[in-house]
Amino acid sequence: MTRGRLRVLLGAAPGVGKTYTMLEEGRRLSGEGRDVVIAVVETHGRAATSAMTDGLEIVPRRIVSHRGVELSEMDLEAVLARHPAIALVDELAHTNAPGSRNDKRWRDVEELLAAGIDVISTVNIQHIESLNDVVQQITEVPQRETIPDQVLRSADQIEVVDLAPQALRDRLAGGNVYPAERIDAALSNYFRLGNLTALRELALLWLADEVDTALKSYRNEHGIDRRWEARERVVVTLTGGSEGATLIRRGARIAARSAGGELLAVHVTSQDGLRSADPEALAQQRALVEKLGGSYHQVVGDDVPRALVEFARSVNATQLVIGVSRRGRLATALTGPGIGATVIRESGTIDVHIVTHEAAARRLALPRLRGGLTVKRRIGGFVLALLGGPLLSLLLVSLRDEESLTSDVLSYQLLVVIVALVGGIWPALLAAVLSGITLDFLFVEPLYTVTISNPYHLLAVVLYVIIAVLVSFVVDSAAKMTRASRRAAAESELLATVAGSVLRGEGALEALVSRTREAFALTGVRLRAGDEILASDGEPRPDDLHRSVPVGERAVLELHGRELHGSDRRLLEVIVSQIEASLRQSDLALAADQLGPLTASDRVRTALLSALSHDLRRPLAAAIASVSGLRTADAALDRAGRDELLATADESLASLATLVTDLLDVSRLEAGALAITPVAVDTADVIGPSLEELSLGPRDVELDLGDLPPVSADPVLLQRVVVNLLANAVRHSPAGRAVRVATSGFGDHVQIRVVDHGPGIPAERRDDVFVPFQRLGDTDNTTGLGLGLALSKGFVEGMGGTLVPEDTPGGGLTMVVELPVWRSADRVEGTP
Repeated sequence: MTRGRLRVLLGAAPGVGKTYTMLEEGRRLSGEGRDVVIAVVETHGRAATSAMTDGLEIVPRRIVSHRGVELSEMDLEAVLARHPAIALVDELAHTNAPGSRNDKRWRDVEELLAAGIDVISTVNIQHIESLNDVVQQITEVPQRETIPDQVLRSADQIEVVDLAPQALRDRLAGGNVYPAERIDAALSNYFRLGNLTALRELALLWLADEVDTALKSYRNEHGIDRRWEARERVVVTLTGGSEGATLIRRGARIAARSAGGELLAVHVTSQDGLRSADPEALAQQRALVEKLGGSYHQVVGDDVPRALVEFARSVNATQLVIGVSRRGRLATALTGPGIGATVIRESGTIDVHIVTHEAAARRLALPRLRGGLTVKRRIGGFVLALLGGPLLSLLLVSLRDEESLTSDVLSYQLLVVIVALVGGIWPALLAAVLSGITLDFLFVEPLYTVTISNPYHLLAVVLYVIIAVLVSFVVDSAAKMTRASRRAAAESELLATVAGSVLRGEGALEALVSRTREAFALTGVRLRAGDEILASDGEPRPDDLHRSVPVGERAVLELHGRELHGSDRRLLEVIVSQIEASLRQSDLALAADQLGPLTASDRVRTALLSALSHDLRRPLAAAIASVSGLRTADAALDRAGRDELLATADESLASLATLVTDLLDVSRLEAGALAITPVAVDTADVIGPSLEELSLGPRDVELDLGDLPPVSADPVLLQRVVVNLLANAVRHSPAGRAVRVATSGFGDHVQIRVVDHGPGIPAERRDDVFVPFQRLGDTDNTTGLGLGLALSKGFVEGMGGTLVPEDTPGGGLTMVVELPVWRSADRVEGTP
């Protein structure tokens, strides 16, 4: 049976029109005579979407009962029995109700495809498994329903249903996505303009990568290795030298000249490990590549030019950036053309940029020769040459006859090879010369003379020397390969062990210090900052060699034990850089922990002092005026006038008493004796008393309170915030228009929204509303204490929340209080 084809409509966010487009396509195909059914569709109460289902056959859903709740799901058995040509299946990432045939809807779709049914489905970008955490970082909303990337990538066709972010917000505000009670919260949270722009870019980039993968597969299947300039790709070659940063920046500029250009950096490591690069320089260059938006790659190959060209072709590169050779002219003349010339010859249609830099060769110099054998082995080779020659000569002289010359020559040749294997080139050359002289002196006529009269004798000595050089070269290369491999394995094991220690819970500093001592066989290692020891491992002895290595500006790494070799110091530099990075991270974390409680307390203290100092003047002036009027009034003042003055004085003095009490609380707050005490607070338990305090009824306030978890807040301070916001909203709302108070959940936060339909505030002046004294009715002595929105913002932020103003759809201002959901472990540091 032919497998069905899967077509997926991908959207950046809910409401872009995926379901509408799916139904529209279904109607088009049905009009063409294709057998199309709706297996499942989620209209979410949208009239336009529901209207698109008219004229299409709908397979009835299956009802599943779970914990007393009836849930409707797609009836997979009924769709399979109906066996249409095309099935429309909405929300591919949906999780089926418990007891269903499959736990996920995409598994149902797999069965439909296996049965030969074509499927058109929909999914949002936030449901893709690999992007789930990225979307959560952008929107701060976790997504529990996900679909594996491989399932989506296996689709035969993927299309993005695109809609500009502002157009989606307009559609949402017009009530075309969510019902009216959810519009305000959606616009200010998930559907913020920045969120939608980021999600749209994420969806387009994901699809672009998918198209790029499909293009690579097509090229591989059809054996196409020539360049296709569908996208500009710039590959920068890194050797680990100082010129790397220059090459990376040049490559980034080349990639930036074309829209959608991609930067890739590659470092070729030889299989034998002989071409070693500075790991610290490579680490810095990798960080620079990632900072510039590129990607870092490392490949293994002995033929560097071929490895570079093969990598460039594998990623469909259009540009290749390499640096001018650092070798001198004499070295180039002796060893042939460098990597650049070979890359240019092999690159084919890939453009090659050879960039000059400060490390380029500018003088005539011979390449340095470095041996791979230890000094001990070289001395052993000389000893073997000096002792082995005489002993072999004694043996051969005792066995000499007229037919033994050939065996004598081979014996001395064997000695040269053995010396070369043990000590390398210089002992082998010495053995070759001594063997040639001894052979001529003891075994070649005339005996006991060193006379090379026969050209064949001279040829024998030359052959000894050639054999010695060739064998020594092989031995030396093998020794270098062995040492390099062991060194690389040790370095890799050290870094892997450090990483594993940190992952298992060991502190980064302790792990680095401990593994440093073990790796270099030291007796003790200490990380010291002044007189404080941050981490240590081992117990140094008094006679140990001591060495100090600076770590940043404030720490020192003390090493006790043996002297470190040059190769050890290179790895030590990498470890020191890791320790320095860990110290900076620890300092930042400590500073953040120390500033957190201070910042929360400072917000509250600043808000209280500013607002109370403003409100002290008004009731004090009113009380003084009332008392003065009573003392200077003549006898003609009637009783009603005296009562009014007394009432004004009484109200003003009561306000003053409250203000003084608040000032005393501020003093205790500054002394650390008063702190915000968060408890589990039900928002409804705060909103109700706030309405009673302001004497507001159903005509004044419209309530929309959801069943939400308690928040972490100080109930007294939260009630003062709600009272202040309600008073402002009622004051600015037009007559006959009720203020709306709504609560809603958003991730691990709860929002209280106070909505009015007054004149609103221009966007450029919204920050001014939190400046103290920005309120109407400033001379009115009956509207409360007048602490202002500054005090409310300080209280909310001190409780770990936020207070932000937003536009009310249709005109007006909405104040949004967002507080974290209560957890049993919540508490504010400093709470008695």
